[in-house]
Amino acid sequence: MIKKYFFAIIIFIAAGIILKSCIKADIPEKNIKKEKITTETQLQTPTIPPPKTVTINGIDFLQSQAPIGNFGGKLITSTIGEGPKTFNPWNSKDSTSSALSELMFDGLVTTNVYSGNVEPKLAKSFSISNNGKQYTFYLRKGIKWSDGQPITADDVFFTYNTIVFQGYGNTSTRDAMLIDGELPKIEKLDNYTVRFTTKKPFAPFLRQLSVPIAPKHILLPICNKGKSNFDAFWGPTTKPKDFVTSGAFKLYEYVPAQRAIYKKNPNYYVINTKDQKLPYLNEYIVLIVGDLNNELLKFKAGEIDILNVRGVNVPLFKKAQKNSDYVLYNLGPTPNTMFLTFNLNKRKDPNGKFYVPAKKQIWFNDRNFRTAIDYAIDRENMIFNITNGVAKPLFTAEALPSIFLNKEIANGHPRDLNIAQKYLELSGFYKDKKGNLYDKFGNQVEFDMLTNAGHTEREATGVMIKQDLADLGIKVNFKPIEFNTLVNKITNTLDWETAIMGLTGSSLDPHSGINVWNSNGPLHLFNKRLKNEKDLLPWEKELNDIYEKGALELDFNKRKTLYDRYQEIIYEEKPIIYLYSPLQITAIRKKFANIFPTSLGGITHNLEEIYIKQP
Repeated sequence: MIKKYFFAIIIFIAAGIILKSCIKADIPEKNIKKEKITTETQLQTPTIPPPKTVTINGIDFLQSQAPIGNFGGKLITSTIGEGPKTFNPWNSKDSTSSALSELMFDGLVTTNVYSGNVEPKLAKSFSISNNGKQYTFYLRKGIKWSDGQPITADDVFFTYNTIVFQGYGNTSTRDAMLIDGELPKIEKLDNYTVRFTTKKPFAPFLRQLSVPIAPKHILLPICNKGKSNFDAFWGPTTKPKDFVTSGAFKLYEYVPAQRAIYKKNPNYYVINTKDQKLPYLNEYIVLIVGDLNNELLKFKAGEIDILNVRGVNVPLFKKAQKNSDYVLYNLGPTPNTMFLTFNLNKRKDPNGKFYVPAKKQIWFNDRNFRTAIDYAIDRENMIFNITNGVAKPLFTAEALPSIFLNKEIANGHPRDLNIAQKYLELSGFYKDKKGNLYDKFGNQVEFDMLTNAGHTEREATGVMIKQDLADLGIKVNFKPIEFNTLVNKITNTLDWETAIMGLTGSSLDPHSGINVWNSNGPLHLFNKRLKNEKDLLPWEKELNDIYEKGALELDFNKRKTLYDRYQEIIYEEKPIIYLYSPLQITAIRKKFANIFPTSLGGITHNLEEIYIKQP
């Protein structure tokens, strides 16, 4: 499933403070020989027919056409940080919580990770009316929730009409479905048929219907108690037996900050060509590790089976691959983005105090100031020192794999301190005899920069940006903090100045980022509104208009023109300064079969089909 934007840490969420000296030690010396990163195993689209629906004893199974495998065993992976904040996929606001909760649920549709096309999942099929405004879904008959109750149109109707449309949990999906301020309408036509009707033809709509379907018989009583009860439901302290799910795996055990163990769902509706129920694996285990270095040690010790290999380690892994028990895959640039962002807010807290000091508001809202910082950042040096060359510079709001990438600005510009200095001078900034930068009012330029502690790449990036900006005379107080604290500051309190962050999104449709670029979006980080305020900057208004028009435009080329312009706005205004996009190099143990990696789906997109080879 292609997800809407969430806070990310390039691959996984990080926590745990690492000292500055450790950060520097993690950066390789510049005399390391760089090499072109390739792998012995290249990505290839498997020549396997797509899954098909087969009806057995009145049950509409989805039949995998992948090679028959062996049943049993487990696959162990990992995530960085303290673990999920919730197992409620409709209330998740971070990538770890989303990954660990959505694992247990399926949506009406999913995205084919080879072609990018939308395909049925819980739905057996769907049709779209000639006028492009009606979407009719025919559900699989006879399939069940993990507690044995049938999955029907009532569950689909409840999920959208109540949870999504009434704004329970994370409202990003609802906000992305608004057309001229109106939500689609949903009808239950019979026990296994639902129909959505949109006000106008809406280009992103079909892909948005990958939202996990919720069990009405479990969640309706919770919704009836109010949104705060819904938000707290299925939290980290929930007993695993209380979850009712539809996915291939169901939570069996969760130990905070240690591990989440999932076991196969015996009621899962996917089968193989021998009509045996999948998944093949008995268990899927996610270890929660403190930081990237600990994750690396666990892979080397054989405690985890999959590792996203950081650039600094790729040459060593590549050299050792031939005589190892793993294989490397180069999945290309990630669809994730890493960036530096500024708090442009001019708002006050309930006590009447500015969240951002007045003098810093002036700096951060000055496009010349932001542009100077952009030109002072040495992306090439970051890529060389932090990723060992296993990354590409990033200048646009669309990730490099995006089919909507604006190639006119994608290559950006080199670092140039002279240009940076000229932009500062345009706004009256000057240096004293010691090289310290002051604004035209005589205030020394100094600000805080936050990131999530424990993610060594981000921490190293922060150290390098601090050093780069020192060349302009700017003093940066770099402060890695715990991830959940950081997210709370940025999304709930506005009590921050600048931050190094990351977001995950889609390479297939920029509309998935509407929660970032719409002025009232929950992830409109740089000028977040805690209320539905209308004090828009001119270019924020233009972004709103672009996203409204882009959603209603069905012609790809016309949509591309609109989304090219949104990228130009971000490139020119620079409320967010994009840094680099790592190549995703992933190692997985050779003992696993039915591994068909793709740049869209990664390594385990077909988790139910993966099995362990016989010794």
